Amino acid sequence: MTTLIIARHGNTFNADDTPTRVGAGTDLPLVESGKEQAQRIGAWLKDKNLYPEIAYCSELQRTQETAIIALSILGYNQPVFPLTIFNEIDYGEDENQTEDTVIARIGAQAIKDWDERAIVPDGWKFNPDTCIKNWKNFAAQILNDSEGDNNDIVLVVTSNGIARFAPHLAGNFETFADNNKIKLSTGAFGILQFDNNQWIIKDWNIKP
Repeated sequence: MTTLIIARHGNTFNADDTPTRVGAGTDLPLVESGKEQAQRIGAWLKDKNLYPEIAYCSELQRTQETAIIALSILGYNQPVFPLTIFNEIDYGEDENQTEDTVIARIGAQAIKDWDERAIVPDGWKFNPDTCIKNWKNFAAQILNDSEGDNNDIVLVVTSNGIARFAPHLAGNFETFADNNKIKLSTGAFGILQFDNNQWIIKDWNIKP
């Protein structure tokens, strides 16, 4: 059985900051609360005896920091591998804009459709089919790499725009979206397992 843990990075804004829609073009570090969220991820995994054999993140520092901090709690001392496929999406002209500004341009329904159904709003530079294909190719690769092992655990730290497409691995995305919040909260994660020749979503949006 292979276990895939998919985490969203920690906070990049303080409570008194005005948050913006941060995508691939805005490379923010974690704030202190985000570092604490990363520590809680590591502590939760340690408590559940989930020790990754290998870890991946995006090229953005918020995901790299989250992965390194979480893994340090687990005593993990191997490299964390950054992959372009896990970079957050490009929000186009909405990049780094406040939510009020974004809603004024595309409308509240477009945001609702994105958050509930992963329908990409007009003007965002992102192809969901490519993202789904990337997840499937990545999943196939880790299965190939773990062939013969009984209990491989893989950690991916990415952003919410990318993570919400990972449930496509289980093949029932529409049903999953009907019954779950597809958007991961900051510092939250999901757990997928490959068992009996299929991916199963064991948990989603766990907030330790």
